[in-house]
Amino acid sequence: MSQRVALRNVTKRFGSVVALKTISLDIEEGEFITLLGPSGCGKTTTLRLIAGFNDPDQGQILLGDQDITNLPPQKREIGMVFQDYALFPHLTIKENIAFPLRERRTPKEKINDRVVELLELVRLPGVEERYPSELSGGQAQRISVARAVAYPPRVLLMDEPLGALDLKLREAMQLELRRIQQELQITTVFVTHDQTEAMNMSDRIAVMRNGEIEQVGTARDIYNFPQSSFVADFVGRINLLDAELLGESEGIAELRILNDVNIRAKIATEVQSKSLCVGIRPEKLAIGRSGHKDRYDNQIPGKVISSTFSGNLLDIFVDVGADKPFLVEQRPDQVPLEINTPVDVCWNAQDALVLSAE
Repeated sequence: MSQRVALRNVTKRFGSVVALKTISLDIEEGEFITLLGPSGCGKTTTLRLIAGFNDPDQGQILLGDQDITNLPPQKREIGMVFQDYALFPHLTIKENIAFPLRERRTPKEKINDRVVELLELVRLPGVEERYPSELSGGQAQRISVARAVAYPPRVLLMDEPLGALDLKLREAMQLELRRIQQELQITTVFVTHDQTEAMNMSDRIAVMRNGEIEQVGTARDIYNFPQSSFVADFVGRINLLDAELLGESEGIAELRILNDVNIRAKIATEVQSKSLCVGIRPEKLAIGRSGHKDRYDNQIPGKVISSTFSGNLLDIFVDVGADKPFLVEQRPDQVPLEINTPVDVCWNAQDALVLSAE
């Protein structure tokens, strides 16, 4: 029943505002794909176009081999999970889950069996007679998912469904939603602005910005091989410095940063922009005492300005003369350096990326 989704050159305007700028995206059958980006980037608009709540100004939306561009929402057979759960407060849990089945005139005995089956799936057996107000946030979210898949949809859409939950519950629900999706093998489009959530749950991620798709790939590919400084900065933490390209040989670039410091960095993807920057993830950096020659390709001098302890990491902030301090991640059992300690921030060429700064 689950089917692939394709968007072909889709544009959407709201008055003078262009919410989507001719985007194209292929979502495979059974895939869990996340639309990730900051507020206003177009991710929810994309979801609403797939659902049929809005119509595109141009372009085509396909579900399987069917063109659904102009098909009303109720005929698309798509399940939707909202951030606020949208459960009917006056109906019991059983009645909430059964609602889409009754709308399709499913026989009563089949409805009862399906409700029991779905409550087992979301690990909430025995709550049939409760009302939504008697459930926790995590339980209500699971019931919302159960209702969305009660009549097996062709695609499941989820619009920031975990945004209202606290951190611990959100992390637990990430695992639960992914488990349910994999058991059902249902094509799922998930919207979030939380990059950790996207990386934990997705087969692939589509990073969006200003109504366009910047990059599509697995979490590992997007983190390790971002195609722009925006993607690199939005997905994970990274130190970025404007750079001037001096030369390139065998995939290693010679660059000038901070006006007079020459460094080496790998070119992971073809960079056509004239405006470049170099990016280094904080876990790839090391700190050496100033004047000590470490075994690294690159060193820049600086001084420690602060440090923070977060349990699993020790974050060291070093002033290297850039607009922002460099962030270096260290093991939590390492002794933090005193403020104003002179240090060298060190890294290897293979651990830095040359990126478009645009």
